[in-house]
Amino acid sequence: MQVRIDLHTHSRVSDGTDSPTELIQAAKAAELDVVAITDHDTAASWDEAAAAATEAGIELVRGMEISTDYVGHSVHLLAYLPDRTHPPLVAELARILAGRDGRLPLMLTRLARLGIEVSLEDVAAVSGDAAASGRPHLADALVAKGYVRSRDEAFNRYLGAGKPANVSRYAAPLEPMIRTVAAAGGVTVIAHPWGRSGHEQPDEAAISALVDAGLSGLEVDHQDHSPEVREKLRVIARNLDLVVTGSSDYHGTGKVGHHLGVNTTAPAEYERLLERAAAAAAASGRATPEVVR
Repeated sequence: MQVRIDLHTHSRVSDGTDSPTELIQAAKAAELDVVAITDHDTAASWDEAAAAATEAGIELVRGMEISTDYVGHSVHLLAYLPDRTHPPLVAELARILAGRDGRLPLMLTRLARLGIEVSLEDVAAVSGDAAASGRPHLADALVAKGYVRSRDEAFNRYLGAGKPANVSRYAAPLEPMIRTVAAAGGVTVIAHPWGRSGHEQPDEAAISALVDAGLSGLEVDHQDHSPEVREKLRVIARNLDLVVTGSSDYHGTGKVGHHLGVNTTAPAEYERLLERAAAAAAASGRATPEVVR
């Protein structure tokens, strides 16, 4: 039987719409054998997800998706199996989450100037137990108040880069964050490398330098990548001996077209990732989480 592995999903602890338990149950229903929970900039979903995975009989990889900056461009870094108590990692994640919360009042002010009245309470009503309130939660509040029909419309009209209510926030420098995750005993994969900006950056030369810093893989198979982009990234991964992953980037109903298992990781590549994680854990000397089996 084919082993189905999805290494990039979100619960409502960040900006998904499922609880960690519901996410695991949905992964089981989607006939996944392995799933990674990778909420934005937090490990707060790990414990609930681990308990649910044990109950459901599904393999769980604990991870997170970290907001980073590379020469002025946003890069999302998937970190798998780090020690979540490693002080430098804890400090950077706290700074990133504070940046998410801190820009929210500024975005509300900009929306108010456009005649769109949304309060902090409106956002809190939809963000629930999220570790921080971000743009997706503000988008949900705009939907709830009838200003837009969907998250996508909210981003396209108001909240996306260059749009009238967008406000920049702190993101950790990419290369130092790769080193921080390695020091915490984890491994890193760049999420949807060329999918968000539409530009082929970082390019192979830049990725090679990141490999020297400890980067382990590229998320090649992602809905934001065309077949041509996937093939180019696959060649780079082969040239640099990087692990190739494929994932859904599932957000529940918060992201259309990203259903669980829409892209998957080959079992051999998954084993390579786990081998590198074991080596990173041994090199760090830290107590890192094991895969839940």
